[in-house]
Amino acid sequence: MIEPHATGSANVATRPALVDSDAHCEVPKVDALFPYLPAYWVEHIQQTMFKGATTSYYPSKNAPGTGPEGRRQVGPPPASSLKLVQDELLDPSGVEYAILNCLYAIDTLNNPDAAVAMASAVNDWLIAEWLEKDARLRASLVVPVQLPALAAREIERVGDHPGFVQVLLPVRTSMPLGNRNFHPLWEAITRKNLVAGVHFGGAPGNPPTPTGWPSYYFEEYAGMAQVFATQLTSIISEGVFDRFPSVRVAFLESGWTWLPSHLWRFDKEWKNLRRLVPWVKRPPSEYVHEHVRLSVQPLDGPDDDPRQLLQVLEQLGSEEILMYASDYPRQPVADAEQALLRHLPESFARKIRSENARALYGL
Repeated sequence: MIEPHATGSANVATRPALVDSDAHCEVPKVDALFPYLPAYWVEHIQQTMFKGATTSYYPSKNAPGTGPEGRRQVGPPPASSLKLVQDELLDPSGVEYAILNCLYAIDTLNNPDAAVAMASAVNDWLIAEWLEKDARLRASLVVPVQLPALAAREIERVGDHPGFVQVLLPVRTSMPLGNRNFHPLWEAITRKNLVAGVHFGGAPGNPPTPTGWPSYYFEEYAGMAQVFATQLTSIISEGVFDRFPSVRVAFLESGWTWLPSHLWRFDKEWKNLRRLVPWVKRPPSEYVHEHVRLSVQPLDGPDDDPRQLLQVLEQLGSEEILMYASDYPRQPVADAEQALLRHLPESFARKIRSENARALYGL
């Protein structure tokens, strides 16, 4: 049983090593991508109604009452320049490394040529404007996940750049990520020794629930853990880890308190129904402990008693499974340091703060 263990707050001089597994940057406007786009697409954007992809998955464009009305942008968009990220995240936090995830929604583009061109432009923009200007940064490359073969081609194009450590995959997809149609994508991720970062979001056109469209974004957001659970079930059940045994997966902005109970059920049903998936040779929980890591944000737990959260943490059955994340520039409801890490033995907290991400991403 993990007992609450107060470590106190470290000052700037003595603060512990930190690796941020989920920080965000944003394309400020489509013009920022013009230096990295072919002339055809620059002209297309300038002279037609096409203005690139939706810049963010927050909030869903399909949820009533959650549009931009009433949300006035003052100044540049959050996380839209290196200086903003340096001033607001890198310098104050003292992180050794931050993994940048750009939620430029390539999967909103139905034109495959546009999807490929915009994905390539974002990746080249990440290299030129971010990775080559601050050694503390690493990034996830973006791909047209709706076109697995073309996504694999983009991974082949830039996957060897040392700044890219991950391929960003939205958790909402047109079919579960374990489906064999995604094998070219998994093969490319494995061959380039990258992590598959399954992140909150996605706009495949189908509802985010099994029973249709919710009325409010609140419903979609609260229920997103079910989508992550579905993807985890698919990846294991369809044999991704058996076919690609070196693949590593990070669940980002997934929450994690849902995982123990899901694995209990998953293991139980595997014992009963494994003849239907004979390629799954081991209990699902073993695959998770070996191949899957989760970011600590969002931190779903009670506000007043850390013992309940520590109990769920113990039920995960591994000190290697969680990674620190700031979720910058969004402000998390619960601060991971105050709500969780300061209550852990120092060796355990150190794994979450830096060692687990360092091992996953090869930092």
